[in-house]
Amino acid sequence: MTRLLVVIAALWGAAAGALLPRAAYRFSVPPEEPWREACPGGHPLGGWLGRASCGECGPQRSYGRGGALLPTVTALLCAALAAATGTRPEIAVWLLLAPVGVLLAVVDLRVRRLPDPLTLPLAAAALALLGAVSFVPEHAGSWLHALFGALALGVGYWVLWRINPGGMGFGDVKLALGAGAVLGWYGWDTVLLGTFAGFLLGALYGGVLVLVGRAGRKTAIPFGPFLIAGAYAGLLIGAYAA
Repeated sequence: MTRLLVVIAALWGAAAGALLPRAAYRFSVPPEEPWREACPGGHPLGGWLGRASCGECGPQRSYGRGGALLPTVTALLCAALAAATGTRPEIAVWLLLAPVGVLLAVVDLRVRRLPDPLTLPLAAAALALLGAVSFVPEHAGSWLHALFGALALGVGYWVLWRINPGGMGFGDVKLALGAGAVLGWYGWDTVLLGTFAGFLLGALYGGVLVLVGRAGRKTAIPFGPFLIAGAYAGLLIGAYAA
């Protein structure tokens, strides 16, 4: 049963990831600029989901990146989550939220921006969906822990932002609410593990950039992808251990 679930999760991830390139293109604009409404050729874009290509420019004219990478990464993440969680009901929540995390990571890597239309709804959706799952038999987490995890991680990141606003954006604070919710579902150990993993990955990435001469010690890097990667790592271990 678990093997079948992993296959289904991988197919879901591939299908969901294939719908992300257009949204990634439209959201990938510098801070304070409006979301893209047209392709590079000036033709209006219809909708937010789908391939990053323009029918007016021709089917071979792609205006976005990651056409094959996004489905692959999302499929692998969803399959890993299914393998770790098994048939417990919270797997439905993880599979719904995973593509949003991939999209946020891509946008932040491209333009150092975490869009409010994604971060805040992610936190709300995580708490709402986990609240519903808490009434389903055989779940392995606690909704109250998810709520407290969201608040604790949100407050913690807010404090870090207040201390050093140049090193962390307020978008990271909003994203931390959703990350804290999913990590908190499996308890405080998972919150601590996911948080530590995010900072460790960010530090390693920054260290590599310094070593290869592409950044200085005070160069700001997009932290959202590492916050998300840490949350995925903590969630995988928390789900497996639950």
